[in-house]
Amino acid sequence: MTLRVVEWSTGTVGKHAIAGIDRHPDLELVGVWVSDPAKEGVDAGRLAGLDRDLGVIATADRDALIALKPDAVVHTAMTDDRVVEAIGDLTAFLAAGINVVSSGPVILQYPYGLLPETMIDPIAAAATAGGATLHVNGIDPGFANDVLPLAMTSLSQQIDEVRCQEIADYSTYYQPVVMSQLFGFGQPLDFPAVLSSPGVLGLAWGSVVRQIAAGLGVDLDGELVERVEKVPADRDYSTVSCEIPQGTLAALHFEVAGQVGGVDRVVLEHYTRTHPEQCPDWPSPNEGDGCYRIVVRGEPEMTVEFSHHGRHGDHNVSGMIVTAQRLVNSVPAVVAAEPGLLTALDMPLVTGRGLVG
Repeated sequence: MTLRVVEWSTGTVGKHAIAGIDRHPDLELVGVWVSDPAKEGVDAGRLAGLDRDLGVIATADRDALIALKPDAVVHTAMTDDRVVEAIGDLTAFLAAGINVVSSGPVILQYPYGLLPETMIDPIAAAATAGGATLHVNGIDPGFANDVLPLAMTSLSQQIDEVRCQEIADYSTYYQPVVMSQLFGFGQPLDFPAVLSSPGVLGLAWGSVVRQIAAGLGVDLDGELVERVEKVPADRDYSTVSCEIPQGTLAALHFEVAGQVGGVDRVVLEHYTRTHPEQCPDWPSPNEGDGCYRIVVRGEPEMTVEFSHHGRHGDHNVSGMIVTAQRLVNSVPAVVAAEPGLLTALDMPLVTGRGLVG
């Protein structure tokens, strides 16, 4: 059975989601939502950078798209700076009986223990009332730090620590708001960047730590531990998102750790450079300019490095593709699931079924 899908946004992830929906044999693109007036009335194929029209015209009319009664919405709109509004959008889709796969807000990847029940309950109630399901995922938070590390632990005899790392050069990552305001790159070291504010890292990536712990049956200490290391630019740098003058923030290392008895047991860790020459003492990918590395310490000791690279761009381009495709390829499983909030712990095996050739 072909599932009718609406793509919600056509930005750095959304344009790849359109291409992915078009290539998926079990999905049919029936609508596209845009926020930019310049994109209204444009064919989805052109917005996705394809060399052909898809016969689906982009619109900013959300009510018209909901009225299409699609089987699912693939929601890839920016949520980092509008979390409450985005949750409202997702809840409205569910109440209308529309299943949703979304790249954010990332805290909904696994909100338990992080969000109060007063925020989770209305989402669950809308899903029940509409008979629909919500799954929030991607690559990070997402596959690289939920499905991949938990699959690795199935090989363990004893686990001392699970550590999920992103090691990346963000010089070609085009997200100006994320780079300059959330991370604070190009800003003075004392700039109040969103991610440097106490508690924010735990909210943004705490879902990763708590979901892995839940998958391992581990009861963590009450508070997650946040650690941040800032490195100033030794010279002027340029990225596609912002300029980084000498002395301003150029590289960032942070950790979010879940502890048991004061000992780290589950750790999410990012090493983010804005030029490959920075911080030579930090870990580097074995291949390419960026990777996800999973380290399981115990018996046996295990390390897996997951790297990717686009045919027509670097790891930041392919990062958008894998984020989009984890959502797109999850649509059939989410539509088939019972109504509610579906985490990675609830998902069946998702594959690239139908995409060979």
